[in-house]
Amino acid sequence: MAREREGLRWAAKYPGDPFLSLIETEARALLLKRRQALGRQAVPAAVAATAEDDFPSDSVRHELEEIDEALVRIDRGNYGSCVSCGGPLGLQRLRAIPEARYCLGCSGHRPADD
Repeated sequence: MAREREGLRWAAKYPGDPFLSLIETEARALLLKRRQALGRQAVPAAVAATAEDDFPSDSVRHELEEIDEALVRIDRGNYGSCVSCGGPLGLQRLRAIPEARYCLGCSGHRPADD
């Protein structure tokens, strides 16, 4: 655990490091797989136009947005850094929640709708 934390601190200081590239590669694959699975849940527009409910649901739309934002952070090279304080998110957090934007310290101080 301490070794992983140290590895993420190193990766945050040195973008392009192979350690972070591995995490980014794993996260990208998982995020793309989840986005594809969520996309299958969406109902075609012709069906949605006749249905009372909006498809995809708000929660699915929100999750797709979070996934897309995480993919953008990977492309920009700032994946794994807290969007609030800039500190590392932590390997276990990234593996559990690859679309996470906040470190544990900042996640308690963010707005409820984030």
